[in-house]
Amino acid sequence: MSALARPGIRFDDHEQTLPPMYKLTRYVMFQLLSIFLMALCAMTLLMVVVAILREAREQQLDFGLVLRMVPYILPDALRFAVPATILFAACFVFGRLSSANEIVAIKAMGISPWRILWPCFAAVTLVSFGAVWLNDLAVSWGRDGVRRIVIASIEEIAYGMLKSRGTYTSPGFSINVKRVEGQRLIQPTVTFQKHGDAPAVVIRAEWAELHADTMANTLTIVLHNGSAVGSGVEASFRGTIERVLPLSRDSDRENRRPSQMALRDIPQAIQDQREWIDQREQTLAAQAAFHLVSGDLAALTNASWRRSESQLSRQREQVFRLKTEPHRRWAAGFSCLCFVAVGAPLAVRRRFGEFWTTFFLCFLPILLVYYPLLMVSIGRAKTGALPPQVVWSGNLVLLLWSFWLIRRVLRY
Repeated sequence: MSALARPGIRFDDHEQTLPPMYKLTRYVMFQLLSIFLMALCAMTLLMVVVAILREAREQQLDFGLVLRMVPYILPDALRFAVPATILFAACFVFGRLSSANEIVAIKAMGISPWRILWPCFAAVTLVSFGAVWLNDLAVSWGRDGVRRIVIASIEEIAYGMLKSRGTYTSPGFSINVKRVEGQRLIQPTVTFQKHGDAPAVVIRAEWAELHADTMANTLTIVLHNGSAVGSGVEASFRGTIERVLPLSRDSDRENRRPSQMALRDIPQAIQDQREWIDQREQTLAAQAAFHLVSGDLAALTNASWRRSESQLSRQREQVFRLKTEPHRRWAAGFSCLCFVAVGAPLAVRRRFGEFWTTFFLCFLPILLVYYPLLMVSIGRAKTGALPPQVVWSGNLVLLLWSFWLIRRVLRY
């Protein structure tokens, strides 16, 4: 029975004057959006709860601190939930229409199924733009917010983990203690990891204390009576010494990775990076010319020259990463449209197929083809081996598949 004549569905006088195709289109859109929103809320809630529990377990955070993270975790959860739930909704709605012979009824009336497919694609295009915005918001604002909360509570987090586990690890250093008495760490062993030319150092002390300065974005480790070992040299100290460590270099705009930048900041970052590379290339060219004229050829192959070349190579690769990042976010956002472009006609074609079978028949190739292709293309584009536009190759494969499916739906 058609949705237009189904018992229980009533239309007022205005609705009865509307063309039948308009009523069916509105019915399909309402079903699609309602199921999408319900599935999105359920999946997002599950992902947020899992993320909260993971952060609370790994960081030993209290409940109040975890709740403060929720607004910042939400965009990250949504950007992963939206593509899957919009595919779920499309497979469910169009699969139900097809199994109820709605598509057959439309064709019998001389109306192409494209009339109910294209409004769905138009709506999902708007959802895709929203997904691009969520991708940008999650990596720039969301992760920054979580980092700020963790940094502001770093002292509390560190003491909590040291009391419960006896160990705390952070980028740049780690601490192991025998026990914790109030704010004092008894018999700590602090390992400072190697950074640049600075060697790794291990310090053992009678006691230590931690003091965080959120304004300066630093953590001060105060150690009393102990010994330090580094580069094979051991030295003892009496009294108190302090070691000040930066909590997060990623919070500095110039040190951010491309994946942590907002889209609006990337063009300026590319320009700044190119200017730095040009200046560095000119400097190295001048130095090379001087060494050639002076006959000091060994200076062109020593460790210092190799480090300069390596640094220049890394900065060139950074430009490739910056160029790739916008394409990655836009391709990830428009995966919503590509998923539905495949899922909707496949659900229509599998007229007597079970809904979950249709969903997995669509989602399994996406897992096995789309995501691996996306990862490989991103990796190659970041090294400059391929142009950044190759990131869209997974989307293109899905669109070609969808064209074939839609053609068969319209023909048969």
